[in-house]
Amino acid sequence: MSKAGVAKEENTAENVFQIAVKLPHHPYEIQIVVGTQEQVQDLRQSIMESPSTFQYSCFHLEHKNERINDFVELSEVPGFAAGSQLKLVEDPYTEKEARMHLIRIREIIGAAGNRVDTLHGISAGVSLHDTISPWKDTATPPAPADKTSSASLSGNQHALADYTFDGPPSIRTILPSNQDQPPKTIKSIGLSMWNPPPPYLRQQGHLLYLQLTTNEGEQYQITSHISGFFVNKSSNSKFDPFPRLPPKSSAAHSLFSLIKNISPSFSSSFDALLDLNNKRDPLANYQLTNAIPSSPWLVAPTVTSLSAHQPDLTRSQETYLMCGVENTETLRDWNEEIQSTKELPRETVQDRVFRERLISKIFAEFNEAAARGAMMVARGEIAPLNPTESKDAQIFVYNNVFYSFGADGVGTFTSEGGDEAARIAVGKDVCGVKTVNQLDIPGLATPGTIIIDYLGKRLVAQSIVPGIFKQREPEEHQVDYGGVEGRDVVADNEAFVSTFSQVSKALKVKKHPVWDKEGKKHILEGSVETKGLLGTDGRKYILDLYRLTPLDIAWLEEHCSDNAEESRSTKRNYPHRMTVLRPELVESYWRVQMGEYVKAEVEKRKANGDLNETPEASKDSQKKIINGHKSDETESLSEPKDQSEDHNAEQERVDMSAFSLALNPDVFCGQVPQTDEEKEEWANDEREVRNVCNHLHKKVIPEMIHDLKEGEVGFPMDGQSLSRLMHRRGINMRYLGKLADLSVEQDARLRALKALAMQEMVARAFKHVANGYLKNLPMAFAAESLAHLLNCLLGTGLNGGPKPHIDEDLQDFYKDADYSFTKVTPQSLKSDIETQIQLRYRYGLEENWTDEIKHLQLLRGIALKLGLQLTARDYQFGAETPGKNDQPKHLTNGSTPHSETNGHAHGNTSGKKKRKNGGRSSPTITNGSESASQQLTFTAEDIANLVPIMKDACPKSVLAEEALEAGKISMMQNQKEIGQELLLESLNLHEQIYGILHPEVARVYHQLAMLYYQLDEKSAAIELAHKAVIISERTLGIDSNETILSYLNLALFEHGNRNTHVAISCVRHALELWKIIYGSSHPDSITTLNNAAVMLQQLGGQHYHESRQWFEMSLTISEEVSGKLSVNTATLLFQLAQALVLDQDNTGAVHRMRDAYGIFRAKLGPDDPNTKESEKWLEQLTQNAVSMAKHAKDVQARRVRRVMLNHPRVTTLGARPQPQVGESPTSMVNDRDTRGGRGLDSRSIDELMRFIEGGGDISKGTPPKKRPTRGNPRHRGGGTAIGSTA
Repeated sequence: MSKAGVAKEENTAENVFQIAVKLPHHPYEIQIVVGTQEQVQDLRQSIMESPSTFQYSCFHLEHKNERINDFVELSEVPGFAAGSQLKLVEDPYTEKEARMHLIRIREIIGAAGNRVDTLHGISAGVSLHDTISPWKDTATPPAPADKTSSASLSGNQHALADYTFDGPPSIRTILPSNQDQPPKTIKSIGLSMWNPPPPYLRQQGHLLYLQLTTNEGEQYQITSHISGFFVNKSSNSKFDPFPRLPPKSSAAHSLFSLIKNISPSFSSSFDALLDLNNKRDPLANYQLTNAIPSSPWLVAPTVTSLSAHQPDLTRSQETYLMCGVENTETLRDWNEEIQSTKELPRETVQDRVFRERLISKIFAEFNEAAARGAMMVARGEIAPLNPTESKDAQIFVYNNVFYSFGADGVGTFTSEGGDEAARIAVGKDVCGVKTVNQLDIPGLATPGTIIIDYLGKRLVAQSIVPGIFKQREPEEHQVDYGGVEGRDVVADNEAFVSTFSQVSKALKVKKHPVWDKEGKKHILEGSVETKGLLGTDGRKYILDLYRLTPLDIAWLEEHCSDNAEESRSTKRNYPHRMTVLRPELVESYWRVQMGEYVKAEVEKRKANGDLNETPEASKDSQKKIINGHKSDETESLSEPKDQSEDHNAEQERVDMSAFSLALNPDVFCGQVPQTDEEKEEWANDEREVRNVCNHLHKKVIPEMIHDLKEGEVGFPMDGQSLSRLMHRRGINMRYLGKLADLSVEQDARLRALKALAMQEMVARAFKHVANGYLKNLPMAFAAESLAHLLNCLLGTGLNGGPKPHIDEDLQDFYKDADYSFTKVTPQSLKSDIETQIQLRYRYGLEENWTDEIKHLQLLRGIALKLGLQLTARDYQFGAETPGKNDQPKHLTNGSTPHSETNGHAHGNTSGKKKRKNGGRSSPTITNGSESASQQLTFTAEDIANLVPIMKDACPKSVLAEEALEAGKISMMQNQKEIGQELLLESLNLHEQIYGILHPEVARVYHQLAMLYYQLDEKSAAIELAHKAVIISERTLGIDSNETILSYLNLALFEHGNRNTHVAISCVRHALELWKIIYGSSHPDSITTLNNAAVMLQQLGGQHYHESRQWFEMSLTISEEVSGKLSVNTATLLFQLAQALVLDQDNTGAVHRMRDAYGIFRAKLGPDDPNTKESEKWLEQLTQNAVSMAKHAKDVQARRVRRVMLNHPRVTTLGARPQPQVGESPTSMVNDRDTRGGRGLDSRSIDELMRFIEGGGDISKGTPPKKRPTRGNPRHRGGGTAIGSTA
């Protein structure tokens, strides 16, 4: 973004003003705030969403009696300015607009009923936010402070009152509470049986015939006319679609107004509906447009009951209402739309916003349409174009989308691993398409691409490239650039060189030679597998992007063999050769090599005397260069630099033109160089690729394990977060086994990592096994198959020999189906999983691994990978009676679920349904083990639904990311004013481009909330944090790890704003979610427990004892995770000692502080500020304990005298939430010395402790020791490393 662009953005930000819109009906005029950069259609949408005007949908706007084009910006309207008046003019309806109006009014008045959506799943996009942490807009009065009245609002109770640290997880945590049923405004409305109008009436303006039944029981036949809607004279048996005569006549332009006129109770019931909707956050109600909502893996039993499905005749009519009679409105040329959108102008900021907004929209719509079609293909509902081919080779076209299976149906990948290689290749292809889309190179087109995993099948959906099916002449190649038939025939085309070279340069791909089967040399810009196709539309398409990076030769040489005999051995039988390196690894290696080059150049220039700079300056210069590749565009968003600074930086900058690093993706792929020079160059290319592999094995993987061990990065909570962490570091998932092997040290964090890696390997292996059984199985048997496989893995504790249930009558209809799942036993499944893990991850599970699994967490991981939606109930995984074996093994197995009364370990033993968590109620959940269906953990009825798992190629917005990065850089440079403007601009760009309900928007809300909180903009931070929670729940999942972090952030912000009861509710919910997705004692939960303890302290003295218990639990986990003698544990001992003082346990406080002092002294030395501070506290606490002990002895001896005890005052009760409890006690100590007039006891601490414990004489003493002054352990450098992400 140019400087002029920034200035323009600042000007447009100020062009926000209020205008008036004249209406044809009540209230006749409304005021709307608009910006000149908005389009007229945005203003139309605002009018349609306004509560006083949402009855309007078919209208246009006029300014000074001139009609305004809906697709221009408001700034382009002549004479439009602040205070302008627009006139809303009702338009005549078309048949399409009448249909859209009916759909919209049904939605608004709550008459749409429950839709059955095959793509989105059950309860998709649900949010629990309003029941956990209700929030009102900042315009409402703030909540009272905790000190005065917050505790009195709910007595002494709070959300953590009945929480147990080691209690089992409660699945009720992720179920929505029973909500009030919305009031019915009408009984029904839909198309009449007289619809559609006959041709002679259509000529008279009749569009639709509707039937309305009001709450009063009256039935009306309504005609939709080009002029509006009116009640006609038809009945169920007589057709007369003309208007009724007065006084029974009624007509209006809007269907909403017509219903309001003819139904007396409609207005009151509709107002009640609005009141109910207004109680929820609007974000929880909005429909998702540019993102597919998250489908929960557990759904409430009430949702799947027969009574949940309500009758609605119009539900079956919605396809017609949305698509028309001919169903032509859904047939779209996806490829042309995608390519023409990419070709939109991008010169100005407004152009880029408009373009990226449309790109996001078209990709979202394509992904949804493609996924729906893929599900139909997987279920066998679409006929193939080549029905005579084998099933894996069949291709399909539906809704202008091309489908094929991710299998080697035509033998393309025979030498690479067959079906396994083809499955991996299509997944890598989507990643490659996404990468090229992100590069956004002009003149280079990619087809819309998405892969869908459903019912055990992997399908590839692509937009149809013009000319891809064209039959070419015999001498012509099917593609224009790259390998035509494998590597045997290679095509050259100079037209593709310029565009392909841009891709290669960006992705560090080397321009290199390849040789065809005749030994002819061809120079290619990319891999020989990457193809270029000149479409009949004249565009250059890049296809088959699964080999953008080289092969992981280190893995192949160790675990894969070309020899069939050798490949059958257990050591070299990896299932495919498609083991490409990740682009993140190549980028990491490039950074390291560039850093070494810069260092060498700096040293060379220093040796030559050409560089006059300090070592620190050269280090800064190097850092600038290393990070410079991303700051090219973001620097232009920042404040202009001084020219002298630029000149100095130019002098210090190292010339990078001589540095280059590019990798040959075709090495180790069977290419045969011809000349000695070519062989030498090829050998160098191979050496470079081996260096990258060594970088992975010797630096990247060990560094990640080290960072996890030392707490430098947030510890993953589940398989998804572990996968993301590995991928960010450039580590493929095939290294899960190596990760587990390297995590064998006697360190609790590494033991937890090993357990998590093993759980992820088991879940992935089960997915592969289950897909093998599902692939050739009709959908009618999918639930039976999955239930049986789950019983064999997770239900053996209840039934060691589960038998599958299958409908034999139904089985006769599918003679060709594969029913081999019926032969699966727990022993055979265990063996299959062990084989898969050994095969794919090179890891051997221990013999008793089934005893160590976390049942609920593994079930969740499997459900998310297979797209299962299970009925929520207390699944019984073992034969033990519910309530036993509550104590989990920390960090290895903390989650054996069992039947509970109210979702907590010490619930109501009398069986009464009583809950003390903010009044939140939950649906009743029955235990399936009590049913009559054998003793099985899972039944087919528990598999409520299967949803597709999608991986798309939609790029992120470059513009929004640029603004966000520029804002962060400005904030780091202490340019707060411009930084805040850029952050706000980034927020606006994210919302404009993605729409509000999108995962990227949730992430930017999360980041900006933290930034605003650091800037002390608390109200803005809290608003963004609430929004981040809602959007995360609806798009990422109600129990995703990102949702948990959003709740923890929200808790800190609410506590900092003195809404501690709300903060505690958020902490409680986050901890309950933590139990579900990980189990007890997560390594990063220490910080959260500390924060909870601080929050309890702020609730008042009656909660000091509870606060102490939370500190003690935090210490227990720290001793397990970090060790009893670690600095982290010492810091927590220091904090616990302060909490014990508040709880009037001075003796315990002395013991804890002495332990902390000993650890600090041993680990950090006697001169460290932490050691000195803990020593000072120890002296003070010891003196207080001595005074108390002496007082107790005086009482025993009947020598009562008044003893003034000066307890250390821990003044953090009003501080902001943080892991550390105490603030610097120096002032307290000084106050004690000057105020009390009594000096410190001269004896040693050991002698004083013996006296406190009853073994010493108070008259004896030793010379005093000199004590140095102290600092505060809460300020030590590593203090915040405990659970940094929590």
